[in-house]
Amino acid sequence: MKGRVFVIGLGLIGGSLALCIKKEHEDATIIGFDINSEQARLAKMLGVIDEIAENIYSGAMDADLIIISAPVNETEEIIQFLATLPLNPEVIVTDTGSTKSKIVGSAKILENRGITFIGGHPMAGSHKSGVSAAKEILFENAFYLLTPQEHIENTKVELLITWLKGTHAKFLTITPKNHDYLTGIVSHFPHIIAASIVRQTEKLAEEESLIPRLAAGGFRDITRIASSSPVMWKDILLHNREILIELLDQWQEEMNNVKTMLENENSSDIYNYFQQAKQYRDGLPMKEKGAIPAFYDLFVDIPDYPGVISEITGYLAKEAISITNIRILETREDIIGVLVISFQTEEDRQKAERCIGTYSNYATSIGS
Repeated sequence: MKGRVFVIGLGLIGGSLALCIKKEHEDATIIGFDINSEQARLAKMLGVIDEIAENIYSGAMDADLIIISAPVNETEEIIQFLATLPLNPEVIVTDTGSTKSKIVGSAKILENRGITFIGGHPMAGSHKSGVSAAKEILFENAFYLLTPQEHIENTKVELLITWLKGTHAKFLTITPKNHDYLTGIVSHFPHIIAASIVRQTEKLAEEESLIPRLAAGGFRDITRIASSSPVMWKDILLHNREILIELLDQWQEEMNNVKTMLENENSSDIYNYFQQAKQYRDGLPMKEKGAIPAFYDLFVDIPDYPGVISEITGYLAKEAISITNIRILETREDIIGVLVISFQTEEDRQKAERCIGTYSNYATSIGS
């Protein structure tokens, strides 16, 4: 498929999309722009893009597809600027933002000029950022939500999916409002809860010095998403404020119910509360990629002697297994000396487990 694809924003998502399109459509030319010129230079050097655009104007003019991979507030500004340009009338403009209603609403200025805008949200990510972390497999089997307005021709949606075929994602078409409601429940709201747990713990730690040390293990795991970008989440929350206010009202009611059970010392209700939560959680798909990036962790029980970590990572390097993160748990219930190794995919985690089992006698277990 020939054509010119212009990617605005060469971070993890924009870079990975560029790689997917480049691989699937070898005759296409990928042009990239990033406000950080070093990121653009690196993208060209790594072969993520074919050409560097000096600015948005020069990259957008003759493009057949424009992908805006920027924070949601910046995406709105870019859309406003694109509307002032004499674009190719057949161009498709899409984005990768985590909220859709406000962005799709702002894109009416493009549609008034006959330009097709189709909101997009690839629901995949990584623990790393920047174009150097871009991967062709990032979106494989992930959900890719598209939010075209009702008047958008289906042929345009199918053309966009054809351009994005190399992602090997699962494309779903929903309304912008439904998108924001669903992602509010399974992504935005959990980030608020994780951040709130950390904030409360920080306040309590002022009077109890052992809290930071005891929170080094499982507590860090259940609150990982609280380490996400504050700037990004400020914008996401403000964009999706109405739905999140509704969800917070429901959460306060839920917590009041728990408080009542405790006040009444109702053991059967408390048991049922946790039992129902366990049943629902255990029934969720284990191999599906959802709104929050999965953590493919391998826990390795290690002896305490010099060089043990380099020994284990050496085994993985020997088998060319890439890791995304590595850390030692200082405190984990019933286990002493645990190395936590994170991987990009479930396949890599399984390969690592077999690898370590082949080369050593260290016990391993997977995170869930």
